[in-house]
Amino acid sequence: MIKEHLRQWSITGSRVAAALLLASLGTAVPASSASAADYYVGASTAIVSHFDVKQQPVNAEALQRKERSSRSRVALIIDDFGNGLRGTEEMFALPIKLTVAVMPFLPTTKADAIRAHKRGDDVLLHLPMEPRHGKPEWLGPGAVLANMSDGEIRKRVETALDNVPYAIGINNHMGSRVTGDERVMGIVLSVCQERGLFFVDSKTNYRSVVGKMAQQKGLPRIENQVFLDDTHTVTHVLRQMRRVQEQAMQSRYCISIGHVGIQGKETAAGIRGGIDQMKDSVEFVGISDLVKDEWKWKASPTLP
Repeated sequence: MIKEHLRQWSITGSRVAAALLLASLGTAVPASSASAADYYVGASTAIVSHFDVKQQPVNAEALQRKERSSRSRVALIIDDFGNGLRGTEEMFALPIKLTVAVMPFLPTTKADAIRAHKRGDDVLLHLPMEPRHGKPEWLGPGAVLANMSDGEIRKRVETALDNVPYAIGINNHMGSRVTGDERVMGIVLSVCQERGLFFVDSKTNYRSVVGKMAQQKGLPRIENQVFLDDTHTVTHVLRQMRRVQEQAMQSRYCISIGHVGIQGKETAAGIRGGIDQMKDSVEFVGISDLVKDEWKWKASPTLP
């Protein structure tokens, strides 16, 4: 009983509780109120020590984890790294964790992937895939085409993965034709499955079969929800960042895609402005953080 009284007193710091306890123990207390107050404070250490009453330490790290887990999260994927395009430096200077999608077989492919990894970002292979419309030269080297044989498709995917260090998954560069083709996507997703990777559907095609087929293969269904720079102005990117925030607050998370390139600096500037507005309400994470927590994905990638 006395230990319980002491425990309550040690938490609240109540001098009244200390006085009652000292009296119950038959301890003489000074008559003057000032002396008594000093006496209670001084005697508290001895009393608590006598009964071995200890406060529980605050676990700051546990509190931080709880706070992070309760906040909505945003994964920003930045496409088209690998060719030293405009905005590359500005993106790498952003004060958040990014997911850096790197195209294969280009002058800065390996350097960008390694730099992203060292910075703590996630790395994806940004795999060129045949679109329904668009110029063939926009695809870049190593593209997956719908008229290729099964063996050719598999070889292209595996070779591209081997060319991008630290890639933990794939997302499509263009690909509106291929992401609607079950034969082609079946092969691409099989390679992901074999290597412990996942596929992020950029959603360039509303007829995409990627999500459905990923689920059939036991892979997570991961899809882009907001394009940041479908219009290339800082104002538009800021507006899209607000959409990202709203989506994340409603659904616990949001996956969004932006780009380096002709307007890459403007996109980076819009993202930076959005970060300042959103930093108190959302947490910026890599795509792997979302995949592990939201889809309970536990596979480890097989890296080259």
